[in-house]
Amino acid sequence: MKHIFYFIFLFVFASANGQNFENLSFGTDSTFDVATWNIEHFPKKGQTTINYVVDIIQALDLDYIGIQEVDNPAQFENLIDQLDGYEGYYQQNDYARLAVIYKTDVLTVNSIHEIFTSPAYGGAFPRPPIVMDVHFMGAQYILINNHYKCCGDGYLDPNNPNDEEYRRRAANTHLKIFLDNSYPDANVIVLGDFNDDLADPASHNVFQNFLDDPDNYRFVDMDIAEGPSSNWSYPTWPSHLDHILITNELFDEMENAGTEVACIKLDDYFSNGWSGYDYNVSDHRPVALKFKPNTLNVGLADAKTTPIYFNNYPNPVVDYTVFQWSGANTDARIEIYNPIGQKLDEIPVRRGDVEVVWNAADLASGIYLARMVSDEGVLGVNRIIVSR
Repeated sequence: MKHIFYFIFLFVFASANGQNFENLSFGTDSTFDVATWNIEHFPKKGQTTINYVVDIIQALDLDYIGIQEVDNPAQFENLIDQLDGYEGYYQQNDYARLAVIYKTDVLTVNSIHEIFTSPAYGGAFPRPPIVMDVHFMGAQYILINNHYKCCGDGYLDPNNPNDEEYRRRAANTHLKIFLDNSYPDANVIVLGDFNDDLADPASHNVFQNFLDDPDNYRFVDMDIAEGPSSNWSYPTWPSHLDHILITNELFDEMENAGTEVACIKLDDYFSNGWSGYDYNVSDHRPVALKFKPNTLNVGLADAKTTPIYFNNYPNPVVDYTVFQWSGANTDARIEIYNPIGQKLDEIPVRRGDVEVVWNAADLASGIYLARMVSDEGVLGVNRIIVSR
């Protein structure tokens, strides 16, 4: 035994005081922040694990997390109850359930469902993927959470359906056909514990069908997979098993300022490093992506004038906010949109004005988009956070 009583005392004390996670962060108000996290037989150490996970999620400030290995649904519900501003969904199967955790004030959930649920797909998908259709800042996204078959010897046997690598390759074959046919033009993010290495040689690479189609698909964590093992998601082996795949509709967003892909080394925030994190939380690190959606710049590319300074304060907004601008020597209007692109309000702006007060008291807490528009085009765009 590894000094269990010492660990318990130390980690419960650290969690209660919140000291280890003070400098932990990832998500921002101006980016879409998603992650995959195998949470290993949650909750691994009961309430101690829950306490840590609550602190970690609140610190990371993610908009969506694809979770793998929820063993106790009641305790998962307990976790969600303790997370301020989040909701969750989990599968009803008996073991190592997939789940999702998401922010309710920034994501409008259109639907959640599971795919490949037929027993015929059981070899490829021991856990049916969870598909979540959401709107974020006026744009639709399809988020697909996965947990492929584990283990294997690293060698793909194309003639053995029971071979673990064969099963994972079959899953990728089914998944790509599904994406090609079901979401040919959608913003799709596929993530999860894929239990295999992106950097394997082509003859044994279970992801080769996606890698052979770079015009349409990209693993945004490929640099991590090909980089030093110290940054991989599964240090025990070590290997990099947790991935994020995007479709080409999101390739442009990857070039936006603020985009980041990271394997978040949570063990760095535990006083006993990896042993403390592994003992109390999980044997996987989360892998996360954040990017600024192009919907935040709606119309700017087609504007006939140079974009102006356009802002508002206070932001977050409780009841009122003041829009300010400079460089708009024209009659204009400020349009307010909700996360699914519906226009909620329009504020007239006269030539020579430099500010206007807007009453947001009737809006629910959430994130909204303000656009300043004239006959010449969109002059400025700003993200508004309403918080009560």
